[in-house]
Amino acid sequence: MARRCEVCGKQKQFGNTISFSHRRGNKSWSPNIRKVKALVNGSPKRINVCTRCLRSGKVERAL
Repeated sequence: MARRCEVCGKQKQFGNTISFSHRRGNKSWSPNIRKVKALVNGSPKRINVCTRCLRSGKVERAL
């Protein structure tokens, strides 16, 4: 299941892991995504948001 931040669009990234002997393998980095209840257009809604957007105040939490 591919989850992405609905505010900034951050999603899983792919690259290579390289050992000391330069053997290469695949690696992926996942963002820290949380499902939170936030205010969207004045009404509470559950959305997927990365923790960077939560900390920076781009999302207003619903109580």
